[in-house]
Amino acid sequence: MASVTAPGISTTASTLRRLYFVRFAFAIVWALVMFTTAQHLGPLAVTLLVLYPLFDVAAAVIDARASRATRSPNLLYLNVVISLVAAVGLAFAGASGIPAVLRLWGAWAVVAGLIQLIVGVTRRGMGGQWPMIISGGISVLAGGSFIATASADNPALTNAIGYAIPGGVFFLISAIRLGRAAKEN
Repeated sequence: MASVTAPGISTTASTLRRLYFVRFAFAIVWALVMFTTAQHLGPLAVTLLVLYPLFDVAAAVIDARASRATRSPNLLYLNVVISLVAAVGLAFAGASGIPAVLRLWGAWAVVAGLIQLIVGVTRRGMGGQWPMIISGGISVLAGGSFIATASADNPALTNAIGYAIPGGVFFLISAIRLGRAAKEN
C-alpha cells in the first residue's frame, strides 16, 4: 500500500530538506573557520559568534514561510526574535570576555533548543524529525553546559565548535530522512 502525503506536507518537506542541507554546510564551514580563531576572543571570533544566530534567523524565516501551509509558525517567529536578541547580545558580550559570551550563547542554545524540540515534535508526522527532536534536546543540555563552563578557570570558545558540528550533522540526517516526504510532492 502506498502512503499518501498531503500536498502541504510534501512541499514543506521539500523546502525543509533543502534548508537542512544548507544548514549542515553552514555549520561545518562555520566550525572550521571558528576553529582557526577560537583561542581568543578577537574581532573574527565575535563576528562568527554573531553570525551563527543571524543565520538561524534567516533559516527560521524560511522555515516559517514554508510551514504556513501545514501549521502555525508562531514558535519559529519566536525563534527569530530570540536569535536576533542573541546576535545583538553576543556583539556586546564580546567586549566583556569569553565568560559573558558563553553565558549568552548558552542561554540562546537552551531557548532555541527548546523551540527546535517542540517544533520537531509537532512535525513528527512529516517524517525526518527525530534528528531535530534529539538535536533540540542536546542543544538544551549543551546550553546549560556553556553557562556552567563560563565560570571555569579558563573558559574556551572551542565548546561552540562542538555545538555546531553535531547540530549540522543532525540537520544532514534530517534532510536525508525527509527525502521520501519531499518526493511525494
